[in-house]
Amino acid sequence: MSTNLAPEEALEQYLQSRHDATASTVQNHRYRLNYFIQWFDEESDLDELTDLTGWHCEQFKNWRMENFDLNLVTLQYHIQTFRVFIRWCESVGAVEEGVAENIIVPNVSDSEKARDVHITHERAMQIIDYLCRYEWASTAHIVFHTLYHTGVRRSSLYALDVTDWHEGEQYLAVRHRPEKGTALKLKDEGERNVSITDSRLVEALNDWINRQRPDVKDDHGREPLLASKQGRLHYKTISKICYKVTRPCYFADSCPHDRDVEECEGTSYKGYSKCPDSVSSHPIRRSAITHHLDSDVPKAIVSERMNVSEKILDQHYDARDKEQKRQNRRKYLDGV
Repeated sequence: MSTNLAPEEALEQYLQSRHDATASTVQNHRYRLNYFIQWFDEESDLDELTDLTGWHCEQFKNWRMENFDLNLVTLQYHIQTFRVFIRWCESVGAVEEGVAENIIVPNVSDSEKARDVHITHERAMQIIDYLCRYEWASTAHIVFHTLYHTGVRRSSLYALDVTDWHEGEQYLAVRHRPEKGTALKLKDEGERNVSITDSRLVEALNDWINRQRPDVKDDHGREPLLASKQGRLHYKTISKICYKVTRPCYFADSCPHDRDVEECEGTSYKGYSKCPDSVSSHPIRRSAITHHLDSDVPKAIVSERMNVSEKILDQHYDARDKEQKRQNRRKYLDGV
C-alpha cells in the first residue's frame, strides 16, 4: 500500500525517525537531502514521490555532480545518505520497493577517503599560547585547548557537563545521554574518562567553571560545561570558534596570503571559514591524534583515548608522512 507524501514532508518524517543519530548527524542529513528536495521541485519531471524510479535517482546524482563543486568523497557521502533516505521511504510506502537497491553509490578508495587536513603541533601551541595570554579561561580558550589536548569529537565536547570535570583526579568523563539531549557518535562505546595532563588546561577549566562560565542550565536541567547565556553552547558555535582561532591573523597578527585585513572576508564573523588556513573541529582532532602518535604514544593508548579503532586511526587520522613514521620507529630499534 502506497503512502502519498510530499518530498518535504517525507524528509521531516525521516529526520524525526532518526532517534539513533546525534544532532550533528541529523543536521548533516538535512543539509544533504535538501538538495534532493531542490532537484525534485525544480529539475525533475515528477509530481509524486511514489513515481520515483532508479532512473530518476541516477538523474539526481548526475545533477549533483554536474552543478556543484563536489569531490568524489563528498559525493559518496551524499549519495549514501540519499539511499538511506529512500530505503526509509520504501519502508513507509512512499516509494516503490527496490528503488534504493538501484542507487549506485560512487566507489571511493581508502586512499581517496583519507583526509590530510590538519594543523601542525607548533601552530596548535602558538594558538594555545595566545589564548592563555590574551583570552585566559574564555569560551574560545576552553574549546580549542580541550579539543587539541584530548582529541575528542565535537559531539563529546558538546555533551560535557560541569560535573563531568573531576578536578581532583583531573579527568573529563565523556558520557552518552541521548535521553537528555547529548548522544555520542558511538553511543555507549564512546563513554570513557579522558585524562587532562596539561597543567595550564587544568587551571583554565577550574577558572572557567568558578569565574567565567555563565550560571545557566540547558533544556534538560543540566549544567553544561560549555555554556553561553542561552544554555548549552551550540555545536555550530564550537565549529565557529575553531575557524576563528585558527586564522593566522587572529593568533599571529599576520596573513601568509598577503590579504588586506580590512577587506578580507575571512575576518568577519560569518566568514571565518573562508580563510584558507582556518579549520573546523575535526582537523583539530586529527592534529591531536597525529601529535600523540608522533610523541610515541602507543597506538593502543591513542585508540582508547581518542575513541577510534587502530584501523580507522591509520586510515583517516594519522597525518604523519613516511619519513616521520620511520624516525618514530627508529627510536625503538637502537641496538637491535
